[in-house]
Amino acid sequence: MQQAKYLIPDLYTADPAVHVFNGKVFIFPSHDVESGIPENDNGDHFDMRDYHVFSTDDIENGVLTDHGVVLDVKDIPWAGRQLWDSDAAHKNGKYYIYFSLKDKNDVFHIGVAISENPEGPYKAQDAPIKGSYSIDPCVFEDEDGSHYMYFGGLWGGQLQRYRNNKAIEVGQEPADEESALCSKVAKLTENMLEFSEEPRDVLILDEQGEPLKAGDHSRRFFEASWLHKYNDKYYFSYSTGNTHLLCYAIGDNPYGPFTYQGVMLTPVVGWTTHHCITKIKDKWYLFHHDSQPSGGRTWLRSLKVVELTYNADGTIKTIQGQVSEN
Repeated sequence: MQQAKYLIPDLYTADPAVHVFNGKVFIFPSHDVESGIPENDNGDHFDMRDYHVFSTDDIENGVLTDHGVVLDVKDIPWAGRQLWDSDAAHKNGKYYIYFSLKDKNDVFHIGVAISENPEGPYKAQDAPIKGSYSIDPCVFEDEDGSHYMYFGGLWGGQLQRYRNNKAIEVGQEPADEESALCSKVAKLTENMLEFSEEPRDVLILDEQGEPLKAGDHSRRFFEASWLHKYNDKYYFSYSTGNTHLLCYAIGDNPYGPFTYQGVMLTPVVGWTTHHCITKIKDKWYLFHHDSQPSGGRTWLRSLKVVELTYNADGTIKTIQGQVSEN
């Protein structure tokens, strides 16, 4: 697969999480809906009400099955509005969707929904994960069976409203010369429903071993945490937001610190860049989205997939964000 391929032509979908369950590929995206609200930095124009799940036996050539709506905002007891990015996990015969959602006070938290099958339907818990905040959960399973959640996003994702896991009076980003705000990570409990510890900072270091600065907009974390493991190294990848890059850093354990390595994907059509990285059979794939099919409207996005390859030293070859003709 040399060029990025669009996956779901008949539905606007974004923020992919892709996993192999029971030998099949399952895609858990967010679902973009036309809102009629003018675009703004808080993301109010993203009117996202439900999740679909898709599956296929062959990501490059197979038919994609839409399993329909598996979770709707109206069925979540604590819901306010906006079902943003989600991820999925499997443990002890149960499947879990972790989702970003604003509560009735318009504050983002992370919730959990459970199913007996990867294709759903999923039933939400009565309350969000205690101590959760912001957006974009990614759940990584390490080889020892431990699960870690990474989360956080600036601006509309509200991460700037918190310090040391506590809400602050006036939320804003640090000054340019100060350390950048970090994604967060917390190990999950055995039942997969809560944090087993206080969330920690996911520290990204520069080549001199210093934390990236808030003013370093081409490298600092903005949103879209993802973690995968390759050749015994942990790869933390993320979006830089307003500079529209997907970057990555490498570390020796799930908590980091991670040393910045470079750009995985250059800008695509549309403002947001969000992704996941998944190994399917013997190949690695980068799933992401752009807004080309909707004419560049950043709140109506479409999923894409392209093969991801590594250099001999373990670094990732940069993918150019050109629009495919598919």
